[in-house]
Amino acid sequence: MKELFLLRGLPGAGKTTLAKMLVGDEDYNHKEADMYFVDRVGNYNFNPSQLKDAHKWCQDEIEFYMRYDHSPVVVSNTFTQEWEMQPYFDLAEKYGYRVYSLIVENRHGGVNEHGVPEEKLVQMKNRFEVQLLPIKEITPEQIWNDEKMELIKKAIKEHKDGKLK
Repeated sequence: MKELFLLRGLPGAGKTTLAKMLVGDEDYNHKEADMYFVDRVGNYNFNPSQLKDAHKWCQDEIEFYMRYDHSPVVVSNTFTQEWEMQPYFDLAEKYGYRVYSLIVENRHGGVNEHGVPEEKLVQMKNRFEVQLLPIKEITPEQIWNDEKMELIKKAIKEHKDGKLK
């Protein structure tokens, strides 16, 4: 089964770190709107007037991966409101992907790398929507294969040992 993971959370929660654990350190099969603002030499140049373009770019990139049956495909954006995920749900239906929406929380004291001001973080936190859908219960074994489980266990161990931030 082809899989799409939507990683949601505030800046600094660990979405990108988790995405890399799911697909590897290359940004292969993983996109986020923030990537739109990174220039060719790796500088992050955020421009709020281009946010709509950044999200469209991210959706187009994910559709490209889906068109060629890449899996898993991971999108890590804040997704503070349910409607922001809808284009990805539509793509998943179009290309036959199972969707997992995961909320990533900052319980590790991480900082947002893009310097989002505290008042903006509070605004984002206050508008964060969670909608629990009445769907059948699934077990972790149905989602994670052995390789993914080992990566998660390794990351947890490294975090406990102070090697992962």
